[in-house]
Amino acid sequence: QVQLVESGGGSVQAGGSLRLSCVGSGYTYSGSCMAWFRQAPGKEREAVAAINPRGGPLNYDDSVEGRFAISQDNAKMTVYLRMNSLKPEDTAMYYCAAGLGYGGIGTLCPLRQLDYAYYGQGTQVTVSS
Repeated sequence: QVQLVESGGGSVQAGGSLRLSCVGSGYTYSGSCMAWFRQAPGKEREAVAAINPRGGPLNYDDSVEGRFAISQDNAKMTVYLRMNSLKPEDTAMYYCAAGLGYGGIGTLCPLRQLDYAYYGQGTQVTVSS
């Protein structure tokens, strides 16, 4: 079955950095869109960034553009999220997600929850001011 396992969360001060990792298994990684979502207490889950393992433009939410960087390693079936210049409002549970069958060669992967059927358990990121 599809499994997504996140790691790398933690507590940092504002302005700090973290790198999240997500290892996937149980599906065709290269043919799927991969994304990071986050959910803060009392708020809805929102998309952060998406990447296509078969190439194509990266996709970022405006709130993280220029501060976060998504990348991936096909051989390791791993997606990363490098988060720089963290702000208290970045505090949330961060989830890795897989959208099976959306990763056509060179296509832009979407930032919509409905396109991602599988999510990991999440990793907590806390940014203090």
